[in-house]
Amino acid sequence: MKKFVITFLTGILLVTASHAQDYKTGLGIRLSSAGAVVNNAVTFKFFLNEKSAIEAMFAFGDPTALGALYEVHKPINNTQGLKWFYGAGGYIGFSKPDPLVGAQGIVGLDYKFQNLPLNLSLDWKPELNIISDINFEPSALGLSIRFTFNSR
Repeated sequence: MKKFVITFLTGILLVTASHAQDYKTGLGIRLSSAGAVVNNAVTFKFFLNEKSAIEAMFAFGDPTALGALYEVHKPINNTQGLKWFYGAGGYIGFSKPDPLVGAQGIVGLDYKFQNLPLNLSLDWKPELNIISDINFEPSALGLSIRFTFNSR
């Protein structure tokens, strides 16, 4: 079922790519696999310029966690609104008895609908926990749905 949803959403992103526009700021939710420290989260993305963005996430699962990523966005065949992106950052998870601290990378697709203040992102965000417990989580797939404002 998960593969079907991912394939379906990717298809929608690719088919409607020519009807999109860019945005500057987005706020919404990110749904992700349960194995990641920063999994289901509130997400805030802010573009510094047309190609780079900062994304902050507040995960409300177990553990509660904060994550930040620097992302580079690249157009796909000059299609307005559809971009692929990659980036890296870190996180801290507030677990008992010790906090979790680690690094995370990200790669994915980002799409902004033209006539709606809505953005969808589909990504892969592996995590490497460094402090408290050394652990690598490679299967952190996520879907973000954001309300956008300050369109360009």
